[in-house]
Amino acid sequence: MKKHWSITTASVLLVFSLAASACTGGGNKEEPTKAPDSNAGGQQAEETEKPLDKVTFTYFNGAGAAKDVNTNETTIGKLLEDQTGVNFKIENLVGDLNTKIGTMIASNKYPDVLIPDAAIDEVLGAGAFIDLTDLIEEHGPNIKRVYGPYFNQMKAEDGKIYFLPFSNVVGEYIPDPNINQGAFWVQRRVLKEAGYPQIKTLDEYFNLVRDYAAKHKEEDLTGFVSLTHDWRFFATSNPPMHLQGYPNDGEVIVDMNTFEAKTYSSSDATKKWLSELNKLNAEGLFDKSSFVDNYDQYLAKLSSGKVLGFFDYGWQIGNAQNVLKDAAKADPAKDDFVYFPLPVTFDGQKDQYLDPPGFVKNRGMGITVSAKDPVRIIQYIDNLLKEENQILKSWGVQGETYEVDANGRFYRTAEQIKKIDEPFREKFGFKYYDWNWPQYGTNSTLSNGNAFAPGLQPEVFQMSLTDADKEILGKYGVQTYAAMFAAPDKRPWYPAWGIPKEQGSEPQIYETKKTELVKKYFPKLVLAKTDEFESIWNEYLGEFGKLDTAAYEQFVTAEVKKLIEAAQ
Repeated sequence: MKKHWSITTASVLLVFSLAASACTGGGNKEEPTKAPDSNAGGQQAEETEKPLDKVTFTYFNGAGAAKDVNTNETTIGKLLEDQTGVNFKIENLVGDLNTKIGTMIASNKYPDVLIPDAAIDEVLGAGAFIDLTDLIEEHGPNIKRVYGPYFNQMKAEDGKIYFLPFSNVVGEYIPDPNINQGAFWVQRRVLKEAGYPQIKTLDEYFNLVRDYAAKHKEEDLTGFVSLTHDWRFFATSNPPMHLQGYPNDGEVIVDMNTFEAKTYSSSDATKKWLSELNKLNAEGLFDKSSFVDNYDQYLAKLSSGKVLGFFDYGWQIGNAQNVLKDAAKADPAKDDFVYFPLPVTFDGQKDQYLDPPGFVKNRGMGITVSAKDPVRIIQYIDNLLKEENQILKSWGVQGETYEVDANGRFYRTAEQIKKIDEPFREKFGFKYYDWNWPQYGTNSTLSNGNAFAPGLQPEVFQMSLTDADKEILGKYGVQTYAAMFAAPDKRPWYPAWGIPKEQGSEPQIYETKKTELVKKYFPKLVLAKTDEFESIWNEYLGEFGKLDTAAYEQFVTAEVKKLIEAAQ
């Protein structure tokens, strides 16, 4: 791969180069992949080079919810292997993330490439990632093009770069017409039977669920489930933040006037949220298994058609929602089971579920100290970041998974949209290259003005809507799901949960202890007898009071204000 091209794949690459030329109008500014200039007789490298030996690297994804696979078993991965000689054997997390990462650290044996997700601080603290600075300088012209504006934010305290994040925006920022962030979700049939009411408050939402369940007792329905598995527990602990009208800043809410950060896990808002879940449980409408189910079991329940509602982030339920949508394509009557997002708050105040533009700098992919050949890995990543390959990983192959009109606009036909179901996404590779690789951020724009992500291209979004989608959106007087929600306010620090915290530091220890406490007491509070809730809450407050919350809030506030100042 060392900036080589294989003659044996010339025909494939010719197709892609012609497609890229037609699609980008010559506006692509990525750095070319150059061949060595040391060929005998001064001939062009393309005329004399030999294909690189093929190699397979190991890749562990701590955030993945997919089958393990070799990338060259997918269409996208095979084309990239043809270009580079590199294949990745992807292993996705099964079980507990911290246990898996802890085992790696204890043995000092890692995959070649690692995405530790929420355990990234532990990995950095163990010195498991190598410094990428020199590798990027020597072998990463496209990495520098894509990440250059963010390099200062990506550097650790020692000035080195240890991993590549996923949320960097290239070009113009494009808002998402879908809801891939937080929302209270409900089955469409529930809204239909109720006459498509405006649901703005938590009471309205839960009463909607109660009324439908009461009218359909014979169906053995689950009123509400909540995701609590491993690091995904935030799907249960975050709602009080959103219900007060704040976006996902993680452990804190940030006052828009003073920019002071305050925790909310022991607030009246959290008490009210847990009290409402406690009432649902007493009524037999809350799924008690929520506190023991793993992520796959949770998705299976959402896919079953038996769960009326839940709170979660769109990116986290995508697999289940796709299964339901695929079933609805085959049988339109099953559209009733597809989930619809609602911008619920406590009192109907302005919601802030939609993400403002931001850069998440504490998640990403790193090359580990166990890597066999860091140079070929970084070269693979650099090749992947060429715009024609970003088009490949996101849009696919022209004529097969997308088309280009006379004005250079990318679009998908109705037939293409229909065929790109979940099995196709797996086989083609969209599922494995959709995220968790260094890439253009989802909200990016290609150099030719098209959206990087097909779902953000207006032409594709509208074509992807079924008649049932258009009907329910029409009932609410909107054309996109995002239009149901308030526009995000500008927050230069967003997201606050992305503020790096050194392993072993006081803020990091605080978060660990707070998470342990929340995971211990939230199940007790939700599943308790109603008359015992108050005493358990007071016990929880007593334990929470032992944490140095004030020092943590001071730390986050200071970091937020630094980010605001840097953005001015």
